[in-house]
Amino acid sequence: MSPIAAPARLSALIVNYRSYDELEVCLTSLTRALDLSLDEIVVVDHDSDPARRAGIAERFPYVRLVPSDANPGFGAGINAAAARATGRVLLVLNPDAEASPGVGGHMVNWFDTEPSVGMVGPLVRTGDGVIDASARRFPGWSTVFGGRSAWLTRAWPGNPMSRRNLLTGPEVTEPLDVDWLSGACMAIRREVFDQLAGFDEQFFMYWEDADLCKRAREAGWRVVYDPRVSVRHLGSRSSNKRPIASTIAFHRSVLRYYLKHGGPARVVGAPFVYLALQARLAFTVARATLGAARHEHEGH
Repeated sequence: MSPIAAPARLSALIVNYRSYDELEVCLTSLTRALDLSLDEIVVVDHDSDPARRAGIAERFPYVRLVPSDANPGFGAGINAAAARATGRVLLVLNPDAEASPGVGGHMVNWFDTEPSVGMVGPLVRTGDGVIDASARRFPGWSTVFGGRSAWLTRAWPGNPMSRRNLLTGPEVTEPLDVDWLSGACMAIRREVFDQLAGFDEQFFMYWEDADLCKRAREAGWRVVYDPRVSVRHLGSRSSNKRPIASTIAFHRSVLRYYLKHGGPARVVGAPFVYLALQARLAFTVARATLGAARHEHEGH
């Protein structure tokens, strides 16, 4: 199947980083999720392996592959993919995600029928089938206790603060306006993406999706979570290859988001936020290091 003539109805944008096995599964799912006579797929391949890339190109000749020797981050990769895309709808998808049949047309229909909607995200299930917290409120003081990775959320998932922050419980069965969506899978009106100049590339990875949704909401666009269509996300396959670096990137991105969107008091609070994040980072890295050492010891 050869690439379609421009412009496309929808462009699926994927940033791959050494996840070729997962990428093959993702691209296979997209052949069912999209109408390849109308839609296109663009993959930016960071730290590209020529041999693996050639295998992808042979198996999926209709995919536009963009190799890169460097790894400038997720947001930069999506921006590079968008620059080569022609669709009026951009479907951002992680390479370790599997789209359900019909996702493409479902997303396009949102933008064709709802002119106020700038972004739409589906229900996201983990590899174990659990509903992921892919739609949330913008971070605030309650996120410290009720955020997706907070201790309280893990220990008591149904607590009030977690319910306030995480908006994807099984009781949510109809579309819902939300603050922000996970970049694991989100559809974006091309007009909105261009208006916002895409993702902020200063976020290497993590929180660039919240930042983009924040700017879209401030520009007057609606952000919608639609649980009637779904994707399966194995999760963190790229970040697991460099867990310490990924943890550092996460905390740096939290600080950048705070400095960018923390309001008038952000300068006063910045030293305290910085110190709190450094403490959390040190604790997280220490726990991961001890866990890895214990696992290795038990393996012997």
